[in-house]
This record gives sequence, C-alpha cells and structure tokens, in this order.
Amino acid sequence: MIRVVVAEDSHTARQLLVEILESDPEIRVVGQAANGVEAVDLTARLRPDLVAMDVHMPQLDGLEATKEIMVKAPTPIVIVSSSVSGREVELSLNAMRAGALMVMAKPDDPRSARFDGRRAELLAMVKAMAQVKVVRRWPVRATAAAAAPGARVSRPGPRASARLVAIAASTGGPAALQQILSSLPRDFGLPILVVQHMAAGFIQGLADWLGGNCNLRVTVARHGERLAPRTVYLAPDDRQLGVTAEGRIVVVDEPAVGGFRPSATYLFQSAARAAGSAVAAVILTGMGADGVAGLKDVKAAGGVVLAQDEATSVVYGMPREAVGAGVVDAVLPVEEIAGRLLALAPGAGVPTDVQDG
Repeated sequence: MIRVVVAEDSHTARQLLVEILESDPEIRVVGQAANGVEAVDLTARLRPDLVAMDVHMPQLDGLEATKEIMVKAPTPIVIVSSSVSGREVELSLNAMRAGALMVMAKPDDPRSARFDGRRAELLAMVKAMAQVKVVRRWPVRATAAAAAPGARVSRPGPRASARLVAIAASTGGPAALQQILSSLPRDFGLPILVVQHMAAGFIQGLADWLGGNCNLRVTVARHGERLAPRTVYLAPDDRQLGVTAEGRIVVVDEPAVGGFRPSATYLFQSAARAAGSAVAAVILTGMGADGVAGLKDVKAAGGVVLAQDEATSVVYGMPREAVGAGVVDAVLPVEEIAGRLLALAPGAGVPTDVQDG
C-alpha cells in the first residue's frame, strides 16, 4: 500500500485529488494539509511514501515546504500544479531543484475530455515516484560525489572538438540541466539539443526557467530551424527531436521509441548520423533505459558519451543502463559535466552546420 499526504489549500481541488488517488486500491491518503506548515508537520509525523504538493499555499508555499521536508523528513514529493506557465511553474521547478521529483498538471474538471488521461498519468507517476529513494538535503550536497569511490569511470579516447551537444534526462533532470547550463559561459559556441521527459504542457515553462538561470538562450525547438551557437533547444511535447547533417532541427510526429516521445534514443541516433564523431552526448538522471540504444550509435560513430554519476542522480536509472552497456567514456558528478563539455569544445567557433569536416 502506498501511503500519501496531499497538500493543497483549495478544499475542492484537495478532495478531487484524494478521490482520484483513493480510486486506486494500491494507494491510501493518510493525511491532508491545507498549507505548507501542515504539510511539513504531517510528513514528519506520518512518514508517508509520497507527498502530492501544491505550490501556492498560505503560511508556507510548496517550495519552502519542500525544502523543509527534504531536511527534516526526506520523502518523495510530486508537485501538482494548476498552471503550466508563469510564476507557478517557476515555483514548481525551483521546488524540483530543492528536491521534489517531478511536476504534473492538476487533473481537469471530471467533465473535461482530458480528465481520464491526466488521472491515469497521476496514478502512474505516484506509484513510480513512491519507489524513489530520496536523500536528506544538506546545505552542501556536492560532497556526496567525492565520497563515492569507484563511481567515476573515465577512459582515454578521441578528443577532437565536439560541434554538437545532445543531452537527455528524466526524473530529476530539470535541476541537473539548470546546474550544467548555468555553469557554461556566455560564449559557449555549441548548440545543445535536449530531451527532457516531463508532463505535457511544462516545456515552455522549463525553457523560460532555464533561460532565466543561465547565460545561454533556451528555447523550444522548431522544425527546420538552423542550429545556432550559445543556444539550447528543448524537445517539444509529444514530438521527436533530431538534427540534419546540414544543421537544421528536426521536430517530427514519428512513433514513440521504447514508449517515449520525445525519446533520448531518437535524439542520440539522429545526432550520430548527422555529426558523427563531433557529437558530445550526455545522459542524466532518470528512470529506465531510454537513450542507451542511441548512445551505442554515438559511440560507433566516434562521439563522446558522458553520464551523470549515482551520487548526484535523483534516479540512477538511465545513466546506470548506459554504463552497463559499455558506451560511456566518463561518469561524472553533475557539477563536473559543464567543465568536461568545455574541454571537448576548446575554442569552438560558430557552427554553420554539424557535418564532419
């Protein structure tokens, strides 16, 4: 039985969430909070398997409540947001940086055509996220990486300059992306393509949040757009993201790969075909094995593959699978990935295409 605390200041929205969760025989709501203070108290006393958390609440908002929970009683937290843009998304993403696992849209009115889909998604994610082993968040967390002997794998290899960066992430990805991108300088001359698994409707908000926290331009990718330096392109909702050898973005309605659209494997395979050994591929925190098949293509083409280490991953799933497949050149703490990307692109100029040459 999965035990859940629901934190939501609106009585109507809270009751709807409780009804949805308890409609599944594997889930039981053990506590209801009308504000962030109550959420922290109930989590500490009841020790639930998961907290479903609103962000706009009186006394203590969802961001501050998340911070306190991750220090006092570390618990998987899913942010359930009523908006996919503006201040609420910013709060939600900052809560993820503070330790929440993911953000989801609140289910619509039960009469809405989208209700059944969002209800099913919420139940599935609650079950999946309740299994994640979260850790206490101390003010300085980077020390965990240094204390993990054997966590780093680094091999010598071909180190020609990269001309294209491809990144994939899932659970915990927004915070990892923010840390990497904010560590890259304004003159980082390579285009960066990103697949981030997250609930539909939040990608534009993620682009705005990342762009406000780094020196690079961050945008949602558009089909046919020419790659530009110092720019990060996020895969749109429910579309595959790739790139042509002529340096143009591909955004297409092609089938899911391994159940994912956008898919990390699709992106990595496309990047390998387009740029060969000039690709630097990065696999970040997340559940499952999406991306591994594509990373095999990157390695076969002579590209470089970096993986986030276990100590700094929220979920060491995708990186673990990549390491197990033998396709990773270096396993690094998230705070070292930007430096490695800079080393792979010394003096990178403005690319007009991504062909080897």
